Amino acid sequence: MSDANAVRPHLLRWFKDRRVVFWHDPDGQYTADLDGLDLPGIQTIRVANDEYGIKNQLLHDEPKGKFLVYRSGPVPSGIGNWLLDLELAYGVFTANRTALVAQDLGLAGKGIDEVVQAHEKFFNATKRVQSLKVLLNPEDDATDLRAKMTAVVLSLKDSHSLLEITRTLLTENAKGQHAKFDTLVDYGLDDFYWQGAARIYGYESTLPSIDDLVLWTFGRAIEGFKSDRPGGLQNIQLDFASLRNDRHSQEAMAALAKRAARDLGYKSKIEDASFRDLVAVDLFEETDQKIISDLARAVAEQTVSPREVAEVVRARQSSVWIDSYKQLYTAVASASELLGELVSLNLGMQSFDDGLERYRREWFRIDQLYRQFVYAARTAEYPKPLEALREQVEKRYTNKYVYELGNVWQQQVDHVEKWRSTVLRSQTAFYSRYVEPLVRDGDKKAVVIVSDALRYEVADELGSLIRQEDRFDANLEAVLGVLPSYTQLGMAALLPHSTLKHSTDAKTVLADGQPTNNTTLRGKILEAVGGSAIQAEDFKALNAEERRELYKANRVLYVYHNRIDATGDKPGTERQVFEAVEDTLRDIVDLVKKLASANATNIFITADHGFLFQDEALADTFFLSTQPQGDDIKVVNRRFVLGNGIKLDDSFTTFDAAQLGLESDLEVQIPKSIHRLRLAGGGSRFVHGGATLQEIVVPVLAVNKKRKSDTRLVNVEVWPESDKITTGQVVVRLFQTEPVSDKVQPRTLRAGLYVGETLISNLVGLTFDQASAEKRDRYQSARMLLSQESSDYNNRAVEFRLEEQIPNTNQWRVFAKAVYTLKRSFASDFDF
Repeated sequence: MSDANAVRPHLLRWFKDRRVVFWHDPDGQYTADLDGLDLPGIQTIRVANDEYGIKNQLLHDEPKGKFLVYRSGPVPSGIGNWLLDLELAYGVFTANRTALVAQDLGLAGKGIDEVVQAHEKFFNATKRVQSLKVLLNPEDDATDLRAKMTAVVLSLKDSHSLLEITRTLLTENAKGQHAKFDTLVDYGLDDFYWQGAARIYGYESTLPSIDDLVLWTFGRAIEGFKSDRPGGLQNIQLDFASLRNDRHSQEAMAALAKRAARDLGYKSKIEDASFRDLVAVDLFEETDQKIISDLARAVAEQTVSPREVAEVVRARQSSVWIDSYKQLYTAVASASELLGELVSLNLGMQSFDDGLERYRREWFRIDQLYRQFVYAARTAEYPKPLEALREQVEKRYTNKYVYELGNVWQQQVDHVEKWRSTVLRSQTAFYSRYVEPLVRDGDKKAVVIVSDALRYEVADELGSLIRQEDRFDANLEAVLGVLPSYTQLGMAALLPHSTLKHSTDAKTVLADGQPTNNTTLRGKILEAVGGSAIQAEDFKALNAEERRELYKANRVLYVYHNRIDATGDKPGTERQVFEAVEDTLRDIVDLVKKLASANATNIFITADHGFLFQDEALADTFFLSTQPQGDDIKVVNRRFVLGNGIKLDDSFTTFDAAQLGLESDLEVQIPKSIHRLRLAGGGSRFVHGGATLQEIVVPVLAVNKKRKSDTRLVNVEVWPESDKITTGQVVVRLFQTEPVSDKVQPRTLRAGLYVGETLISNLVGLTFDQASAEKRDRYQSARMLLSQESSDYNNRAVEFRLEEQIPNTNQWRVFAKAVYTLKRSFASDFDF
């Protein structure tokens, strides 16, 4: 006997669109419970050899009434069943559990009953069935049903595709877990998954497992998904790309890749490969390790050109593993360009002015590349591959460039009668040259950011960063820094003044007789021209309104920033000076934005002095063996000496105050070239105060805020080579129409093939960031692989789309497109 109440809802559902329901119950399971069904407005008739009478009642006596016609026992066949015509018209209800479930799902296709019967455990839970019904469509077949049952078991809400099922199982496997797969097994759905993996992906095994699928997939990827199988392995190739590039599974695929590389012995497979053969491969991070190791060695041995290195590094920026190796690639690229510059380096100079001009136009770049290399190498996660290269860079930078440039430049310094230049204005004229003409008439204001030890090459990079900001322009000039090139004198030189001199004890620099050795004192001097001074940290601490009020209240505002010098001047932190430079670049860009928000439109960024720095410990030859001698030595620094009656020495260049434009009676002595005085305590790698070009070519970066937007993304065009697709893949040529620059910025796009809004290919991410002026360098190709579903669209128009992400959203819009016609024979490609 069965509980008829379980059948009641199914009967009521039948009566929604029927007047008569015929119920066959061959075993009479529900006979005793029939009267307890409580079907309002419905008469129950039991068939008892009175079929003719029932038919008469249904059709003649009560043609509008609702009836449940219940028949137990065997049903006569053919014409022996007098109710057959009505049963065919209204249908026959059965209380068989399988049939009830199938009916409840609203599916009637072939094989549905078999699915329900085979997975009875799945359908035992009402909540699970309800979740399934939300996903179902009336046209679903048995395969669709099982796929959606699998989605319910795995808690997939948006998709039941093999890709999403596989993504879920691989993500779980990457964590060393298997509960979800075990649930598939528990509900008898694992075989369905493996059948799909075999039919669609080509994965077949007598003992299939997720672990084995992982190794099989990565193994096929190593081989480029080549296969003799009809149709090849294009579907797993497509889904593999999706799994690796989608943020929902990137982390899991990276973890699986690490495991697969080990289990497949991938490192040994590429041991003898050339880095050139691996540029387009990014399956495993061992590839990046191999490329970096070989590339660093080739750069150190100078067997690869800087151009090729730049191309390799650029190509690797799209590697899945780039986050871990970006700094290493940056270091190798910087070293390559640096060593390349040194090969053709010509340090000849015709005069003092020629040396200044060549440094600010050419040679500063070597200091910049050295800094970029050292910073990248110091902050790289795995610096060991750079050891030999680092040794070469240090040796050649110091000996071939810093030392030789110092010596050649010293020859010009030795002939200086007056510390001045015809190509660079003096730092002492900074205010009168840049600030005073701007604010003279009272209708304009100026802000000066003074960053302690902001070397010229750093300011060059800073200018580029500022120009990349929308509506900002920055123009870099240089002034001849004061000598000695140290903070007290450099800071004083930047203030409005007529004379500069040292106090009697040489510890303070006086501008027009007033002390200048801190922000408060400099602020007092600026008050005379309607200005004030503030520390950068204090300015940033103000709220937006307070910053606007400060700017409004002053004709001139000096903002003092000190990170580079504060780091480099301390023995314990001097090796972190390039890290301090990176912080400074971010700091000042932020400062400029905050000042612009406070309505500042004219901003000057300058420094008190530059610096010399070598990361490696200096050899004894870089230190003077002699010490300064004189009647009254007041200040001794590693790079300068102040005093009276200083004894001349061939190791030093000696100036009197008048030669340097100072009013005092002090004498100044500078160790020649890049030499340092050996002093107790303190550091020796980071120094300033002397006369090298790195110390005395001081930047002046003029920044202006514009009213209109002036940055844009680089343009890209689609150049199709045909209007037909006749194979399982198509390569689309793309052209970046112009080089990227500060104002023309890189563009990131994705490419795909679509029919309407249906994607029928892989999605390819592309970055257009080539700065080369050569057209040949600005081409890229997108290799599009057609999915199995593309067979449904043969002889149809197919759209190749370049799409870009809408800022601050997860949505994409079409950037460019090209139309193809799909003309293929799918009989061989997809004959599974």
